[in-house]
Amino acid sequence: MDAVEIKKDIYWTGITDWNVRTFHGHTYSTARGTTYNSYLIVDDKPTLIDGVYGPFAEEQVKKIKDVIAPEKIENIIVNHIETDHSGSLPELVRTCPGARLYGTQKCKEGLGRLYYGMKDVIDDPERFRVVKTGDRLNIGKRTLSFIEAPMIHWPDSMFTYCPDEELLFSNDAFGQHYATSGKFDDEVDMCALMDEATKYYANILWPLGAMIDRKINEILGSGIPIKMIAPSHGVIWRKDPLKPVKAYMSWAKNETKRKAVIVYETMWDSTAKMARAIADGLIESGVDTKLFDITASDSTEVASQMLDAKAFIIGSSTHDNDMLPSIAAFLELLKGFKAKNRIAAVFGSYGWAGGAVKEIEEVLKEGGIETVLPPVSVKFVPDEADLKCCRDLGTEMAKKIQ
Repeated sequence: MDAVEIKKDIYWTGITDWNVRTFHGHTYSTARGTTYNSYLIVDDKPTLIDGVYGPFAEEQVKKIKDVIAPEKIENIIVNHIETDHSGSLPELVRTCPGARLYGTQKCKEGLGRLYYGMKDVIDDPERFRVVKTGDRLNIGKRTLSFIEAPMIHWPDSMFTYCPDEELLFSNDAFGQHYATSGKFDDEVDMCALMDEATKYYANILWPLGAMIDRKINEILGSGIPIKMIAPSHGVIWRKDPLKPVKAYMSWAKNETKRKAVIVYETMWDSTAKMARAIADGLIESGVDTKLFDITASDSTEVASQMLDAKAFIIGSSTHDNDMLPSIAAFLELLKGFKAKNRIAAVFGSYGWAGGAVKEIEEVLKEGGIETVLPPVSVKFVPDEADLKCCRDLGTEMAKKIQ
């Protein structure tokens, strides 16, 4: 795909990675692929915003050459140093020898540790300029301003805003892992787009909600108009640029729906039977319910479904007086999300001893999630009375959700 003009003299010079299926060390599944977005502003002082993942450096340079000669680029803005955005920087510095780099202090420190071959550039104050919130860069007909956004989602992160175009280059905020032939929100399926935006927030930004809430309120409170948001992954928001902003505000406040997510792991199907009975009680009470066997499910998708759920119901068979390994690994992931304003219940089956239930409750407590009902624990195979207790747990949880 060639460079795409997203506004007059502003071009997408990024990469569409159709085939990537995992991200962040295989912790995040990317069934729809992803993009590494970079943007070239052709002005009196041509400016490139963000690089791409290193293996695609030559392809990025080719896209730039479709628009202008790379050696004409005078400025390279580094919004974020993570390698999927900065990996092409060594090649860009070589190809654009007159370009000056701009980033936060944390950006400068991080780049020096990531790319030792660039240290002469990074350590040269004439080649690398540290910027902070409120600093501005005139590039001709346009001016760029910088907004530090630490921990959205790395300490070095920042946004770049072009007031002349009312365009926010938001790097990892408001992005999605979504490879498409369309470049804009009005060119793709909106349900798929929001599905990927939700999944992105749940799996990458959920623990950072308090900081995200403050930063969004700071930006909106400043009164800057935004007609387009150009993130560094996925499609560009032009039809409804505030749609992802409103979604982030809700997620950052941990707002929930009348929804429950059941996640379990079973050894010989007893815990699975209990899970289905609990789901029946919830569904009969009118609660939106999702049910996942964690060994057969994508944890990325499970986390996405939990993002707006009020209740988490977790179950496991007992093995060696503890929960099974896949649910244990998922609960460590869930604990890291630091979910607020949630309630939980626990269930499980056992043969000799029922340690799984206790262990699950402990992990939920460590994650700040309150268990609001007594656990249901069944020895060996649940009978009809046991299954009724499970349905009753679902019914009682429905009342707690209200």
